[in-house]
Amino acid sequence: MLRLCSVFQVPAEELGPGTEGFDSIGGMQNHTGTLSRCLDQLGWAQTVVTSRLGGARGSARLGSHGRLVRVGVRLRRLRQLWACEALLHVWRCRPAVDLVHVHQGEDLAVLPLGLFAAVWHRCPLVVTVHCSTGHTVQGRSPRARVLLHLGGPLERAVLRRASAVVVLAEHTAGCLRRDGLPPERIHVIPSGFDPELFAGAHGGTFPRSHPPRVGYVGRLAPQKGAHLLVDAFSRLSGTASLVIVGDGPDRMRVEQALEALPARVRVVRSGFVPHERVPALLGSLDVLVLPSTYEELGSVLIETMAVGTPIVAADVGGVPEVVRHGETGLLVPPGDVAALAAAIDLLVADGELASRLGACGRTAAQRFAWPRLAGSVAAVYDDVLSGVR
Repeated sequence: MLRLCSVFQVPAEELGPGTEGFDSIGGMQNHTGTLSRCLDQLGWAQTVVTSRLGGARGSARLGSHGRLVRVGVRLRRLRQLWACEALLHVWRCRPAVDLVHVHQGEDLAVLPLGLFAAVWHRCPLVVTVHCSTGHTVQGRSPRARVLLHLGGPLERAVLRRASAVVVLAEHTAGCLRRDGLPPERIHVIPSGFDPELFAGAHGGTFPRSHPPRVGYVGRLAPQKGAHLLVDAFSRLSGTASLVIVGDGPDRMRVEQALEALPARVRVVRSGFVPHERVPALLGSLDVLVLPSTYEELGSVLIETMAVGTPIVAADVGGVPEVVRHGETGLLVPPGDVAALAAAIDLLVADGELASRLGACGRTAAQRFAWPRLAGSVAAVYDDVLSGVR
């Protein structure tokens, strides 16, 4: 099986100065990396071709049956050029490819690359839509305009030719059905968490810190809305400390917002951290906040639920399918800083509610365990391949 993705997990030992700007940690990276490891354990032979970005260029062993190939150059603004070199690897790929699986985020090059690979190797194409350029992306920046006007039609054209399409949320599945994609070709399989990695990590069901720690963990990108959380802190009526962990293109905006906070607000700021440290980090928080302006699902939400930390999140995309308002977290309208501050105040003040939401979230997270989800992906592969045998 040939997996094509613009980003892939980077080993912790390769993370270092200069890698942060290349998004060396994030939901899609962890998704593709963990899925590949789980499928390797199920016996699937995989060749993963991805961009180098924060990782080392070249080929390396992947598990017991696979190979990881990182290509391209370290360019922030022209990172899509990785697909030019990837094309050569796709063309020369040996042994024969039986299935191509493309992971589409906010990148356009991977879609035609995947379609070429499937045609060249005369095999089925499976596409996982991590972020729909036709339905999820918002904004008025030049990049957003390109994604909306060029990415949408390209996405629809490639998905029509795919044997199967995997989406992370029913919300996206509904959008694709309205586009005319046959329902039987659409499979809802969300991101998940690694039970081994998160074993023993605990959060909101245990005694809370003083003052409570309210945090954001993830990429600092405009659509993630970390600056909205910072703005909300200036409106809190209660006392809490703010934790911001992550890096990315919106770093300067977030740091400027932090500088404008009242001196009384205690702030803990960190850049990217290896994924191995994320369970303990999420478990150290009293509340996790994801104030995205748009979001397909938000894998950090599932990981936060797995450690029992209560959540405040924006009611966008597939988020309500993970965070049930009043059951596993609190939802607020996207972009509403006042509502965001009120929800944080509520959880900071009401320890009983926070503990209940965290405990319910931990129970609900079990259906998102990666071994189970990887089995669902493998079942999609089997169905697709049975149709060509």
